[in-house]
Amino acid sequence: MDNFMQAAIDEAREGMEHNHGGPFGAIVVKDGKIVSRAHNKVLLTNDPTAHAEVLAIRQASEVLEKFDLSDCEIYTSSQPCPMCLAAIYWARIKKIYFGTNKEDVAAIGFDDSLFYKLIRGEEEEETLEIVNIDRKECLELLKEWDEKSDKRMY
Repeated sequence: MDNFMQAAIDEAREGMEHNHGGPFGAIVVKDGKIVSRAHNKVLLTNDPTAHAEVLAIRQASEVLEKFDLSDCEIYTSSQPCPMCLAAIYWARIKKIYFGTNKEDVAAIGFDDSLFYKLIRGEEEEETLEIVNIDRKECLELLKEWDEKSDKRMY
């Protein structure tokens, strides 16, 4: 058993035992050392984005004092959902190790298949109304950012 994956499993179990959320844990590793560890806290915080991977990334960024985690790896007890995968991409993490897959977690009620279908364009969204308004005014913000002399890209 990989020690880092065991740490992710231990995190998941800790969260489950305290009813913080589902059976998910994640560890961010840099240079062979654990930088952060987190478990799902959706139920504890009533925050639907409080997934283990997102929380581990937030913690690692705070500890390392940077948003670019390209020199890190992430270990997660389950295949990241689309939201977590996007967070991993935004953090520029280059390698993901995961335990169970999306089919395994769907079998116990954590079914992300709608999200995958929406992303692939295989499903029409019927439950979310999306309305584009005030584009001109919002474009002004983009222009201001583009012209900002002291901006820092991320």
